[in-house]
Amino acid sequence: MRRIRLILSAFLLFTLPAAYSPADAEAAIGVAMDDFSYTDTSAEPANQTAAHERRLQAFMAALRRDIGEGGRFRLVPSAQDGAAFKVIGGIQKTSTLVQWAKVAVIDVGAKRLVMDKLYTFRGDNDESWERAEVFVSREVMAALTIPAPVALAVFDFELEDTTAASAGASAISDASYLAEVTGSVREALSQSGRYRIVDVGGEVAKAQALRDCNGCEAAIAQKLGADQSLIGVVRRVSRTEYTLGFQVRDARTGAVLARGDSGLRLGADYSWKRGAVRLVSERLVESH
Repeated sequence: MRRIRLILSAFLLFTLPAAYSPADAEAAIGVAMDDFSYTDTSAEPANQTAAHERRLQAFMAALRRDIGEGGRFRLVPSAQDGAAFKVIGGIQKTSTLVQWAKVAVIDVGAKRLVMDKLYTFRGDNDESWERAEVFVSREVMAALTIPAPVALAVFDFELEDTTAASAGASAISDASYLAEVTGSVREALSQSGRYRIVDVGGEVAKAQALRDCNGCEAAIAQKLGADQSLIGVVRRVSRTEYTLGFQVRDARTGAVLARGDSGLRLGADYSWKRGAVRLVSERLVESH
């Protein structure tokens, strides 16, 4: 079966019920929803275009009504009008009794899909379309209630070397391994779906290590537009022993929200990355 086409169409303005107050409307989560596309590839001899247009209009009206009920969400034309999410989809009739519905929900701010599903429903009459709409509306609203990812500024991991080795001899390789640690931690947290990684860029030009700045990383993270900050430290005990630690702060208040310490681990510098990913995954992702 070929992929169902997702065609962007003009947004329809939605009028909120009179029972909603302006304050309620402002507090509600904005949702933009395109009219779904419709394709009939069933090759049936009868021309059912008019019936399909009527059923699709009824489907969209019911979907908008269901999502707008209760005041938690408000339908808006576009992201520029305050949409936090965008819903798009398409329906394809493949045979006399079988239709497919492709539906996606996009988190506009994070620019990521929070839902992308393909459904099948039997029948092509008013009743079958109504059943399909009830099911799809439940699925869409479930996707809309998934918590938005936390904007997290992950600063470069730092090295605290307690060995007697010469710093100059290994500085280049240390920097390379630390970069791998930072990159892998950012990737793991991003892929979890719980966090949106904020680019720290060249913002941090520090005279002292962030681990010693008494929480200054929180203010830097807030300036970058992040909700939280994360700093991490690799402590080299010997050439084959190390510990890992991290700390997460609220960017607005500076309060410590989470911290983790690996305890003493065995392994050379090439194992830092694996240990760091495991630590943050266990303490930040799997524990919530």
